[in-house]
Formats: sequence, C-alpha cells, structure tokens
Amino acid sequence: MAAETAMGYGGNDDAMETAVGREAAIQTLNTIIQLHFEKILEKKRDVDAQKKELWRLFQLFFLFLGVVLAAQLGAPPDRLQCRHCWAPIGLLSLGHLAFYVAVAQTLRCINGFKYQRRCHKLTLALATDRLKLLKLRFSNSSVSVGAEPPPVLPIDFEIHYQEPPESYLGKFKRSWALHFGFLMCTFGFMVSATVVLLCY
Repeated sequence: MAAETAMGYGGNDDAMETAVGREAAIQTLNTIIQLHFEKILEKKRDVDAQKKELWRLFQLFFLFLGVVLAAQLGAPPDRLQCRHCWAPIGLLSLGHLAFYVAVAQTLRCINGFKYQRRCHKLTLALATDRLKLLKLRFSNSSVSVGAEPPPVLPIDFEIHYQEPPESYLGKFKRSWALHFGFLMCTFGFMVSATVVLLCY
C-alpha cells in the first residue's frame, strides 16, 4: 500500500512544468476516474465474498456447538459425572480457538478491503473535482471572445492516492472489540452450560 500511496497519475515529481493540451488532461482524469471506479467495485465484491465466508464460519461453529450439546444431553446421566467435564470443555476450547483464528483472519481481510475501497473513493472524489474544475476553467475562458485558453500544467491533473484520516481506523477497532466480546460471551456460556449439565 505504501507504493500505491506514493504513486501519482499523470506525471511525477521530476516532470517538467510544461503545458499540455486540454483534451489530453481531460482524458487523463477520465482514465483515473474509470480506474478507481472499477477498483471500488472490485473491493466491494471482495468484501461481499469475505462476509459470505464469515457467515459460513458462524454456521459451522454453531453446528459444532449443537453437536457437542446434543451429545451431552443424549448421554445417560449415570455414565457422565462431574469429573468428565474436562473432555467437553477441552473440546469446546479447541473449537473456540480454531473459530477465533478463522474469524480474526476473515475480519482482517474484510477491514483491509474496506480500507482500500475507502482510499479509492477518496481518490475518485478528488479526480472528479479536478475534472469539474478543469472543465469550468475552459468553459469560462471560452466565454471571453478571443481569449486564449489557460495552459494546463501537470499539477492540474496529477492525482495522488488518497488515504483516510487515522480516526477512520477507530471504526474497525470497535468492530473487532464487538466480535471479540461476542466470542468470549459465547465461550463463557458454553463452559458454564457444560458444567451445569454434568455436575448438577
């Protein structure tokens, strides 16, 4: 992402301040807009695919919990005693650990795609504003009879990859905290349910 951040469009720092044609500048901005629009759609598809994967993980996890609880409830009471708690609790702990790692990886991918999509949206907005300003400049100059159109310098259509402010990352941290709290509550409920079913 650092390489993308430093990347510019339509020129670089060593570019000479030479004027270019109006059509070339507009074409460059249109290309940038099209590129970032396609990237936004691509990142949205990636986020949707990861959300489906997350939903599938939740379904598998709750199926696993259902099987463990059904096995506990279906076992004869005289065969299960309090000293047998460690086996289902250990099994549930391993299940929770595997689920936690899978969800953490999926959420990391989702947050990464959302962050990249936000960057492309900001860059797209900047390029759109520059295109509007450029067209406005030329429409104002064409109103003046005999006026020569203003020169277009590379700085007028050079768009750098934009990144959101640091506060934007706080949203992802809050989402992560909510998921972590949910997992801990589920884990505590399952351990207490196992102890109650086997010992009381």
